[in-house]
Amino acid sequence: MSIVELEEVLVVPTEVFHGLGHFQGFTTEVDRYLDELLQPRHVNYRPRGEMEEDPSFKQLIPYVIFRHTDANGEVSIFVYTRGKGQGETRLRKKKSAGIGGHISSVDADADCENPYLEGMRRELEEEVAIDCQYTQKCVGMINDDETEVGRVHLGVVHLFDVETPDVHSREEDILEAGFYPIQDVLADLDGFETWSQIALRALFG
Repeated sequence: MSIVELEEVLVVPTEVFHGLGHFQGFTTEVDRYLDELLQPRHVNYRPRGEMEEDPSFKQLIPYVIFRHTDANGEVSIFVYTRGKGQGETRLRKKKSAGIGGHISSVDADADCENPYLEGMRRELEEEVAIDCQYTQKCVGMINDDETEVGRVHLGVVHLFDVETPDVHSREEDILEAGFYPIQDVLADLDGFETWSQIALRALFG
């Protein structure tokens, strides 16, 4: 098995998610779900290789979208293309507007109060350099039971508003990265991974 397959990732039982209210697509009701899902009685860390094939659990994934609004009010979004080495093989070569990844058992072992936020911080630090000031808020959640990948993941969408469009890739498999006008991104959604399509339509469409 590869290191990725052996990595232990944060999961919650799918039945707990369903008990809070199943939805397909996007919801802004983060408060309804996230605090309860992250309760210690629900959280578990299990081998990623097993969890990718087990829809009885949902892997909780922070999904960060970067937005820049210029002096004229024109909005642009950070997007990129996933290279061959990027973690989830089923998403390779797809365009994406989301940066983030799995919360790992190493985040729980870190000296911090919130493994979820530590995992998001670590993933961002590994994947991009944010060379500007920004504000951020959690704006929604993604569930997509209509795809193989989506059935075993649950996305938590964070919107980062950056003062300048200075976000840069740290990984060679984050390709063609940069800020693009939102109208151009929306016109080309068919080329994006499903989560990006869902989130961008909900937030900007």
